[in-house]
Amino acid sequence: MMRAQDATHIDLPGLIRLQADARALKLPAARPVRSKQAGLQRSPRRGRGMAFAEVRQYQPGDDIRSIDWRVTARRQSPHTKLYEEERERPVLLLCDLGPSLFFASTGAYKQVRSAQLAGILSWLALWSGDQVGGIVFNGRALTVQRPARRKKSVLQLLDTLAKLQKTPGATSPRDLQVSSLTANLDTALREARRVAHTGSRIFVLSDFLSISADTSRLLGTLARHNSVSALRIADPLELHLPESGRFAVAGEDGPVWFDAGNPRFQQAWHQKVERHETELADCFRTSGIVPATVMTDDEPAVILQSQLGPRGRIG
Repeated sequence: MMRAQDATHIDLPGLIRLQADARALKLPAARPVRSKQAGLQRSPRRGRGMAFAEVRQYQPGDDIRSIDWRVTARRQSPHTKLYEEERERPVLLLCDLGPSLFFASTGAYKQVRSAQLAGILSWLALWSGDQVGGIVFNGRALTVQRPARRKKSVLQLLDTLAKLQKTPGATSPRDLQVSSLTANLDTALREARRVAHTGSRIFVLSDFLSISADTSRLLGTLARHNSVSALRIADPLELHLPESGRFAVAGEDGPVWFDAGNPRFQQAWHQKVERHETELADCFRTSGIVPATVMTDDEPAVILQSQLGPRGRIG
């Protein structure tokens, strides 16, 4: 359960405590792991791993311990078993903490949900024996952490997530150099293409309110050589405006009031939402990515449980 003070901002201790949620997602393996190499992903390299690949005719230099005696007896010539070796896989988290995520009408702010999702995925990847890295951006600053398989790297990434969130009254990131570039989603996607190795597992965590005409191409380019998942963070008020009432929304220059009962405002709001939803659907369709949505009143661990599949695997 989220504490009241974590509704607008989640600090480093809060992100570290997400290990408990990650442990709940990581269920016991269905069969014992015999390979000494870390990671859940298969490699085209051959070796004595946990996954059987094929049987082929014995060749000089093959390990005689791998001879399949039943096939050898049946075919009257030596045959040996081949196995697929497991290896670690880079996991790269693109975490959006931009101005539009400093908002919620219920639950926790979108920036908190984005950071929580990144935190849980970080712990899951580390415990799976995979490399963990991240690109964290908030409109003013962007940091890049290349994937590494160390707990220290995860803690460093969580510290960045805590520092790059906006806090009430703060105007710039704390203890981090401000980038001269526009640190938005497209910039992060370009950085991901530069940083990610072929075959990486990439998670894009954003509200996707700042998509451009180039976003679909950037996502599609990443997805061509990597496994890309999009987790969209949204608030109910953004999608469905109440029929009546006056509301205040926090903005960069203070609260902005609007009257939900004004017919012209309702019409303009619905048109804007419908236009963005159409553009976003086109963006995901043309890039070949199927998104999942996390609402501000959702529990991130519950959503991830349905997205990650059996045994909490992120691969």
